Amino acid sequence: MTEDAKFEDGREAPLNLGAMEAEDLKILSSLAQDAVFPITEMTWQPTKRRFGLLLNRFRWEDRGRERHGPERVQSLLVVDNVLRVASQGIDRSDKDTILSLLAITFEPGTEGAGHLLLTLAGDGALRLEVEALEVTLKDVTRPYRAPSGKVPHHEG
Repeated sequence: MTEDAKFEDGREAPLNLGAMEAEDLKILSSLAQDAVFPITEMTWQPTKRRFGLLLNRFRWEDRGRERHGPERVQSLLVVDNVLRVASQGIDRSDKDTILSLLAITFEPGTEGAGHLLLTLAGDGALRLEVEALEVTLKDVTRPYRAPSGKVPHHEG
């Protein structure tokens, strides 16, 4: 006797990933690619040396996309050990701005320190000087249908 698949069987677990080296960061970057976020959802806590973004992330890892359509999920991207944050090509005074994350890369310095570069669509970027690489990406809501109903188009 075969058993029909249950709804629960098709549900993938929420992501909760960490990256403490450049190789792991590549995986995390690919999962966060094309995430969008309002400029107001960037948080820099200098005393805790922590930078956070609340992203609306496309679920690239979703194997059930054909069944239920493209989905996004809200995820928290947190970078620890941050000494300094700089931005380029972003008008931080325009609170209605929606930013799109293209990639997260690490430029190593000495003894584990370096710069984490968050490349944004439209020539914007965030550059985080870190004492050590420590990044987490954690889904914080249930997935929802992508408003566009489409898979993001990759350039390159």
